[in-house]
Amino acid sequence: MRDYALELQNRIRFIRGCLASSNAQGIVYGNSGGKDSALVGILCKLAWENTVGLIMPCRSQRSYEQDRRDAEEVAKAFNIETRVVDLQPTLSALETALGTVTSPTELALVNIAPRLRMATLYAVAASENRLVAGTGNRSEAYMGYFTKWGDGACDFNPIGDLTVTEIYEFLRFLKAPAVILEKAPSAGLYDGQTDEGEMGISYEHIDTFLLGGSVTEAELAIIERYHRASEHKRRLPLVYGGRP
Repeated sequence: MRDYALELQNRIRFIRGCLASSNAQGIVYGNSGGKDSALVGILCKLAWENTVGLIMPCRSQRSYEQDRRDAEEVAKAFNIETRVVDLQPTLSALETALGTVTSPTELALVNIAPRLRMATLYAVAASENRLVAGTGNRSEAYMGYFTKWGDGACDFNPIGDLTVTEIYEFLRFLKAPAVILEKAPSAGLYDGQTDEGEMGISYEHIDTFLLGGSVTEAELAIIERYHRASEHKRRLPLVYGGRP
């Protein structure tokens, strides 16, 4: 197990350095009510008093109920300022507008919400001289389990090197609320959705692979397939380099 007391101090130093180098006055992050946002919110608040978590429900009923309650519980436990922005009217209007020019696929539609949340975070950041803190972890990054230019967009990420297993260990060290520790990981893209159910593999096995352990051939095939298919998400846009 990692030394999370040392990790805490190192990450606080990292966050403060990000603020100092950018001359920003605060931090904003998406408080989804999940494990990653909980850890990011706690770390940012411990590092920088002027930290705000945005709860941005839309599409799924869960985002208005369980996820919102869980997000508020974490914020209350660690005294994090919370604001709520209901994005459903915007989401509905955009989906209607899209229907006049194309026939959106289900995948296209479920990825709109994360991109609206990203736009909201950056609007608040630009208005209040804040940095947007990312909430993606190492396991999700390797599998490409995030929305390009959605939850994958940020100014800095204090947990991007941690696997899901390590995220939970860190949260236990910080004494995060039980509702977060006992909750099945979910991107909240639609009601009933869970990360592991959608990918067809558990984070335990993904993390075992990432940390150098052995997995079955079937598990390895899933991991490699997701990693190959999502390579475009982990690189900057391709730019023409001029004459050969």
